[in-house]
Amino acid sequence: MNNRQLWFTKPYTVEILQQPLRPLQPGEVLVHSLYSAISAGSEMLVYQGQVPIDMALDTGLDALKQKQASFPLQYGYAAVGRIEQAGTQVDPSWIGKPVFAFQPHASHFITTPSQLVVLPDQINPLAAVFLANTETAVNLVLDGNPQLGEKVIVLGQGIVGLLVSAVLARFPLGGLYALDRIAERRSRAITLGANMACDPGSTSELAALKKTLSRESAGGGADLVYELTGTPAALNLAIDLSGYSGRIVIGSWYGTRSADLQLGGSFHRNRIRIISSQVSTIAPELTGRWDKTRRFETAWEMIRKIRPESLVTHRIPFASAAEAYQLLDRSPDQALQVILEYQD
Repeated sequence: MNNRQLWFTKPYTVEILQQPLRPLQPGEVLVHSLYSAISAGSEMLVYQGQVPIDMALDTGLDALKQKQASFPLQYGYAAVGRIEQAGTQVDPSWIGKPVFAFQPHASHFITTPSQLVVLPDQINPLAAVFLANTETAVNLVLDGNPQLGEKVIVLGQGIVGLLVSAVLARFPLGGLYALDRIAERRSRAITLGANMACDPGSTSELAALKKTLSRESAGGGADLVYELTGTPAALNLAIDLSGYSGRIVIGSWYGTRSADLQLGGSFHRNRIRIISSQVSTIAPELTGRWDKTRRFETAWEMIRKIRPESLVTHRIPFASAAEAYQLLDRSPDQALQVILEYQD
């Protein structure tokens, strides 16, 4: 049997290559993919050749931590499939189970049961492709530690930004404000529970937001800002919108791009804190009570409540994957979540 794999062969180029599947080892299983999700953030940096070549693609994922960011390479971390075969040392009851895996895009993949997450009851496979990004959203919210009555801003309403907004909408906040340049994303943010959605490119809308935040009064400005645009320049806007002792959580990955920060004004005087957040690890102060299992359980519960499958805008056959990347690269305003579908 041949396995069809997606390879990034050079910047702005992906190819579907066929490789024969190797025999299963006794402790392994063979998974046939149903869906995989394309990340419009980190994965597009890979597609555009903006990942530092001297670093591993992801040290937190077994499928990627040994792979350097140099072409040609495989990438992807949100695959859902069904187990077709099991090795001799694997319980046969695994066969037929629907599973999620942090695996690159491919029609089939071989792994061990320990690297798979079995889909809970009442979670359909299309919703399950959001597990990785929902876990990211859970980790971002934990790192931001939103408090009762706080004013919270989410810069960027891509998939992760929308999921963060949806989770935060369940907190007793003083206000939840979403910013994005794309009108459709602002509309979805309101649907998911944001109190206000603004275009950061609009001077009047930013002025209205600042007035709502009451910058001139005690407690003015945002208590907590999430920077999820993927654009380094957005950090200066995050600083500008933060109030005294405000917290900025950076969930974006900028790849090789650097940030030109303005630290001489309100950042310095307002004692603003910048927090780095990354889903591969948990904040040290939380490790005693939060592990991967608890985060997955919370993420599945959020998936049940948010129903993120409604955020899928395009379902594209795996054989046409190149069109999916071109769409995300050239027309990001027309695509939110693009899913690759696998057919026999």
